[in-house]
Amino acid sequence: MKAVTWHGKRDVRVEDVPDPAVKEPNDAVIRVTSTGICGSDLHLYEVLGPFMAEGDIIGHEAMGVVEEVGPAVDTIKPGDRVVIPFNISCGHCHMCSMELYAQCETTQVREQGTGAALYGYTKLYGQVPGGQAEYLRVPEAQFGPIKVPEGGPDERFLFLSDVLPTAWQAVAYADIPEGGSVTVYGLGPIGQMCARIAAHLGHRVIGVDGVTKRLEMARRHGIDVVDASEVTDVPEEIRQRTSGRGTDSVIDAVGMEAHGSLGAKLAQTLTGMLPGAVAAPLMTHTGVDRMAALNQSIDSVRRGGVISIIGVYGGMTDPMPMLRMFDKGITLRMGQAHVRKWTSALMPLVTDESDPLGVMDLTTHRMPLERAPEAYEMFQRKKDGAIKIVLQP
Repeated sequence: MKAVTWHGKRDVRVEDVPDPAVKEPNDAVIRVTSTGICGSDLHLYEVLGPFMAEGDIIGHEAMGVVEEVGPAVDTIKPGDRVVIPFNISCGHCHMCSMELYAQCETTQVREQGTGAALYGYTKLYGQVPGGQAEYLRVPEAQFGPIKVPEGGPDERFLFLSDVLPTAWQAVAYADIPEGGSVTVYGLGPIGQMCARIAAHLGHRVIGVDGVTKRLEMARRHGIDVVDASEVTDVPEEIRQRTSGRGTDSVIDAVGMEAHGSLGAKLAQTLTGMLPGAVAAPLMTHTGVDRMAALNQSIDSVRRGGVISIIGVYGGMTDPMPMLRMFDKGITLRMGQAHVRKWTSALMPLVTDESDPLGVMDLTTHRMPLERAPEAYEMFQRKKDGAIKIVLQP
């Protein structure tokens, strides 16, 4: 089969690899019909190379048609149309019983000290072959796959794999009071959906980004925006719009590669130039993130407010302004999305023909799998208005 494979910094290729097969009784194999490129995939493209191996199949947003199931799988059958959550969880362990599916103890990557295994996402998360491919092996298929109706375009359902549950959790964790306000930093795919979900739930939303096409997309959905390329002091602008206090909550949908963090960017670049055997332990123990978005979030939230961090961070020695955070009485919540926890809330919204979350207005580019290298470059450089790219095997 054809698959997107990692070969180094900014070097992904489409290659022939062996077809996946059922290996365990609770496995399934699906034929992939659509697969998204996530902002988190760009971390592999740029800074997380030391945790990758040449030839790794990447991608963690996939849906398709079931081809084969193992004897322990009775929840899906060949021919079913399914979406695959990006984290692999069993549904029955101690953590899964608390709906903390991203911390599943059955698939937990203990040798790395991390949580549940993820598709296509580094040695840190199990090095499981990913979904940017023609076929995908699905472990724990007795629980993970989400059956969706026949008919309608894939994109009505594809984002149940990551974007929608990640955004829904970010809004839930933000704990916005009824009729309250939230600032969303970063209007990539996750930030767009965070803003739309918060607005759908009746909250006032201010979205922050510096990319024109992202700002335009947010405005189409009724989001008040701040153009970070034109505003010198974004937190002050937020305060001016909220009676001098800041918003009740803030969602950081940017993460480790925020613009405006020159020192950390240099450290990441230099570390990425080292051999993997040297860089990986260095990043694991002393890595730093670009903290501009998080620092602005701390400045933008009102006293006693909540910051929900959904952008991916990977540093171990990040400096935090603890005095300011303690003085303001800020609450922080964060973590990988517990995808299946949110499926029941989201399914009625994605099957609603009125499309209340605008899922059909998120994808900006649809490209064949063979053009994945071009797609990655386009997404990384934000060329041609790229906000969300879907690959079609």
